[in-house]
Amino acid sequence: MMFAAIAAVALAIGIVNAFSGAQDAAWRGGSYDIGRRLFWEMSSIAVILLLLPILVLAVRRMRRTPGLALQAAIAAIALLGFSTLHITGMVWVRKLVLWLAGGAYDFRFSLATVLYEFRKDAVAVVLIAATIWLLESRRELKRAAAARSAPPTPPQPSSLDLIWLRDGTSRIRVVPREILWVASAGNYIEYSLADGTRHLIRGTLAAAESELARFSIVRVHRTKLANLNRVRGVDLKPSGDFELAFDNGQALGGSRRYRPTVASLGSRNSPAGIATVDQPAMPKPS
Repeated sequence: MMFAAIAAVALAIGIVNAFSGAQDAAWRGGSYDIGRRLFWEMSSIAVILLLLPILVLAVRRMRRTPGLALQAAIAAIALLGFSTLHITGMVWVRKLVLWLAGGAYDFRFSLATVLYEFRKDAVAVVLIAATIWLLESRRELKRAAAARSAPPTPPQPSSLDLIWLRDGTSRIRVVPREILWVASAGNYIEYSLADGTRHLIRGTLAAAESELARFSIVRVHRTKLANLNRVRGVDLKPSGDFELAFDNGQALGGSRRYRPTVASLGSRNSPAGIATVDQPAMPKPS
């Protein structure tokens, strides 16, 4: 878009300059040679467009550089380099095209001629650089507005917060936070996730317990592991057994052998939101 906009403006200015120059020459008694004047303008514009990346890089460097003095130095270097390359390229393009057409081009090199071309280059550089600066500012404003309106990206789990369930050649990536419970099923173990998904993986409960203990997924029954971080209530039975209520509404029973594992969930220092319900003790027979 930037290149197209500058090219369109440059072509329009070049065409107007060519017709104006031809009309001025005719008024002074010269030839109304619009073709030659269009060639002068288009050859100059073609070189300017080829050198446009220099100005884009210079403007972007100036925008990133603090301090007016450094910005002025970048602008001066860019202007001198641009004008030198523009004059040289323009002269050789004209020489080449006219040579191919059987003619010749004489630049009439002199200090006055160079200053004349440099003055025009300075005006062109200022106008083009100002246009690039405005377009870059507009682009940054649009990016900032899009960043403010975009919904926050949820944090992604790191590799340390992920586990892989392997069953032969199959591998399933699971976030431990989403595991509710794990139970043994013969030669397999079943993983139950909070969203209702279940995975049946060949393995042993002891191996799963060793891998998941660091995520507070611990044994609550001879055949079951439970994620204590997902527990929102504990129902302690008079028999010593207990029932865990998870935060998604599911429940899982545990045996009295592992009651000490969940006993701390009902303590004063347990996570907020966990409730412990003790059943009234059964009266002893007389």
